Amino acid sequence: MRFFLSIILLSLSLAVTAQNETTDWANLGRYKSANMKLKPPAKGEQRVVFMGNSITENWPNADSFFQKHTNYINRGISGQTTPQMLLRFRQDVIQLNPSAVVILAGINDIAENTGPITVEEIFGNIKSMAELARANNIRVILCSVLPANVIPWRTEIQPANQVIQLNALLKKYCNETKIVYVDYYSNLVDDQKGLPIKYSEDGVHPNADCYELMELLVQEAISNTLKH
Repeated sequence: MRFFLSIILLSLSLAVTAQNETTDWANLGRYKSANMKLKPPAKGEQRVVFMGNSITENWPNADSFFQKHTNYINRGISGQTTPQMLLRFRQDVIQLNPSAVVILAGINDIAENTGPITVEEIFGNIKSMAELARANNIRVILCSVLPANVIPWRTEIQPANQVIQLNALLKKYCNETKIVYVDYYSNLVDDQKGLPIKYSEDGVHPNADCYELMELLVQEAISNTLKH
């Protein structure tokens, strides 16, 4: 009898553990502790939050950009798609009281990391994040998706034209709404509509040289945005 009770209790424990591991779909817990410890912006501080995926999350590992700018807060999560970012946008951006937010997202949607999604739906999620920010008096900087003609973890997907389509929608939206647009794509793309080997080993994730160029582009955008 005790043996069977032990088996039942173990099964229940494993079920609860498995449930806990799968319920935080948007990974709200990733920065929960860091957000709680983060003090409100000091008087005169212009805090900038970076919302994104692994390209954002891995930036500090390859470059000293975030160390040089202590008012820049990295809220990237590897593998994330735009619906996941949208779900955590209030917690990881709005509630941190930034002056501006830099949004770089879309490549994992194109890779179908969380399932099939159209370019228009990806754009809609990014647009919703921008609208949420502006409704809370946060200035918005939208970044183009970096060029990619291969998805190393989803080789059956051909991303190049979807990246171009999404960037066209983002650029048009920025022009219509006077939002600053950071054109990483045009500054990085090669003649195969991809990210050159000098900037990436796998065709998606930037190396240190790529981050250095991205830093110049986004810093100019931030400076221009915070002037107004």
